[in-house]
Amino acid sequence: MTFQELQPKISAIITDNKIVRDEKLLAICQLLNESIEYYNWVGFYFANHENKTLHLGPYVGAETDHTVIPFGKGICGQVAESNANFVVPDVAAQDNYIACSFTVKSEIVVPLFVNGQNIGQIDIDSHVIDPFTEADERFLEFVNQEVSKLY
Repeated sequence: MTFQELQPKISAIITDNKIVRDEKLLAICQLLNESIEYYNWVGFYFANHENKTLHLGPYVGAETDHTVIPFGKGICGQVAESNANFVVPDVAAQDNYIACSFTVKSEIVVPLFVNGQNIGQIDIDSHVIDPFTEADERFLEFVNQEVSKLY
């Protein structure tokens, strides 16, 4: 399924009044995981700015021990500080990478903004080296714009 075909499906999940926010986030994770072959782990992390930590929200994929990540640590922690997308074509070449699984080869993290504040991020791991393009970034920015309507 193309990103263009997925966009209305994302919007439909966001506007579904029959399910609560976390169910919507999980449904988005499931949709992306099932629809995009190289999205092998899809999840959301949310910021606690007082403690400077990220906390795992809904996700789909292998279980992770990384339920709390300090700002600055790993790719997600760096995005919490930089407020910028971070694409890692090959995690083995990344110094500040928190290894989740030997199967993870690449990662993309896109911050989630509400009223100009970075409240979290969508995090995607792939079992493929260098699959993410600018189209992935634009699509995930769209996903986060839709998700921001829930806050």
